[in-house]
Amino acid sequence: MGVELVALHWIYLLFIVLIIGFMVARKDTSLVCIAGIFLLAAVATHSLSAAVSGVFNSFIYAITELLPTILVISIIVAMSKVLSVTGINDVMVSPFVRFIRTPAWAYWTIGMLMMVISWFFWPSPAVALMGAVLLPAAVRVGLPALGVAMAMNLFGHGIALSGDFIIQAAPKLTADAAGLPVSEVIAASVPLVFVMGVVTTVTAFYLLRRDMKRGRLTSGDAEIAAATDSTLEKTGGLLAEPTKKWLAFLIPVLFALDVVAMFYLHLQGGEATALVGGTAIFILILISILAHRQESFEEVTNYFIEGFQFGFKVFGPVIPIAAFFYLGDAGFAKIIGDYLPQASQGIVNDLGVALAHAVPLSNEIGAVTLTIVGAITGLDGSGFSGISLAGSVAHLFAVAIGGGAATLTALGQIAAIWVGGGTLVPWALIPAAAICGVDPFELARRNLIPVAVGLAVTTVVAMFLIKENAVPCGRGGFFVIISMC
Repeated sequence: MGVELVALHWIYLLFIVLIIGFMVARKDTSLVCIAGIFLLAAVATHSLSAAVSGVFNSFIYAITELLPTILVISIIVAMSKVLSVTGINDVMVSPFVRFIRTPAWAYWTIGMLMMVISWFFWPSPAVALMGAVLLPAAVRVGLPALGVAMAMNLFGHGIALSGDFIIQAAPKLTADAAGLPVSEVIAASVPLVFVMGVVTTVTAFYLLRRDMKRGRLTSGDAEIAAATDSTLEKTGGLLAEPTKKWLAFLIPVLFALDVVAMFYLHLQGGEATALVGGTAIFILILISILAHRQESFEEVTNYFIEGFQFGFKVFGPVIPIAAFFYLGDAGFAKIIGDYLPQASQGIVNDLGVALAHAVPLSNEIGAVTLTIVGAITGLDGSGFSGISLAGSVAHLFAVAIGGGAATLTALGQIAAIWVGGGTLVPWALIPAAAICGVDPFELARRNLIPVAVGLAVTTVVAMFLIKENAVPCGRGGFFVIISMC
């Protein structure tokens, strides 16, 4: 028998349903999460002052947990800025232009390059790093600007961001919410990311080629002009060309050495992130000194400021949401206090045990539900703000099924980021659309069928992967309705 459910469990569950409902309605969920934190603290402590303090303390806890992730993203963006300002990014991607000889080569070359760069720089900076150079070359060989945007979008904001194997920001959030090591979530996500990526990009390419043959999509002088008039800042005269070439060679080598070090030194999670972040800091400082010389002291600070502005802008909506979901596990005792029943293993664990005794939850229902929940959390256009919910629900379902927590967590993460990270929600894919000079709503429409097909196939694959580790348990009724909200 599991622990007896008390009011705190039902309040937490109620607010999960409310958060999902607000996301479906495309409403911001920060206020709902804050209300949930306040009510949980008030009911637990029976103290108004403790409830008010609990909200603030939950933010401190969430920021403390997320700070390494926010920091590394900010530093990566700061470094990408100095690469754009000095023109080193042009030199880094220019060797790949020779591979862009046909529309097909353009699509796959840009996509694969975008994926690799996004692993190290994240997709939005990667779009800025390579868009202005590769877009005109692709358009000139016959690939429409919309096709270029799709390639950058699906490979960068889709494949690279949903796996996030190097920086590990996404798996850190979902793993924390699911109570799992980051390494387990990353390992479980590899086959799912591969299946999702292959199915989606191949489907998108097929539909793109079909419409090009039918004359629905063409590339012309107007698109070339739009590509050439990119809004990226171009002030490459700060460095001599030989220096740019040397740095363009050195930077990938340094990050490649990071990957080698991660493998041989068994660095994962925070240790791997720290290595990448530290390397980016030294690259930023080196380039700033070479480019700005006497002004490098001020310029280094300016680059850091721009990076931190971006980082906190992206993660600002995530903090209150993560703060709420941290209450579902060990965060409750640390934030509010020891107010759960004595035999409690945390709110989410308790709900999972109750679910196991209440409903014949199958692998199939679990996988489909996590895909739906993940997709819903992505409707806010962030991709990150709701993946803590996906991890929390995955943990709950895994307890009921008897295993498969890492696979369910990875599935929810993939669904959330593919929908909200910049491939379907129009206001999330503006960077790629702006660089390519295309309508973001048209880009979202073009991505819809490939992403939907990819999610369907990936969900089926996840069912089989869960089956290898899951032991079904429980029986009963009404929780199915809640789980499918």
